[in-house]
Amino acid sequence: MMRIRALLLAGLIALVPVADAAAQSRGRDRDRDEDRREQPRTYPGQGLRDAPRSAPRADPGDVARRVQSNRPGRMLGVRERGGDYVVRWEYPGGRVSDIQVDGQSGRVRGDD
Repeated sequence: MMRIRALLLAGLIALVPVADAAAQSRGRDRDRDEDRREQPRTYPGQGLRDAPRSAPRADPGDVARRVQSNRPGRMLGVRERGGDYVVRWEYPGGRVSDIQVDGQSGRVRGDD
């Protein structure tokens, strides 16, 4: 009889930390569910049109036309880099250069 009591007591002592951990886990799950309910549902791309901009951006087409108007050769491409534009340009004779253009104003900064 004493042996059975000792085994039961040992089993109960072993279950207490497991029950405590399960209760804490349930509490965390409940908090997470409440956080989810408080936040409005969002979708990819939502609010991008309404996001405030620091300044108007130059149009890539306008940037390309501005670079073309003053140089001989041909444009190979336009890409964005760090808020600015880089126009890859091939001059007559085959020399290729990257032309830096300000992303806000569209002004040509320089030729690499």
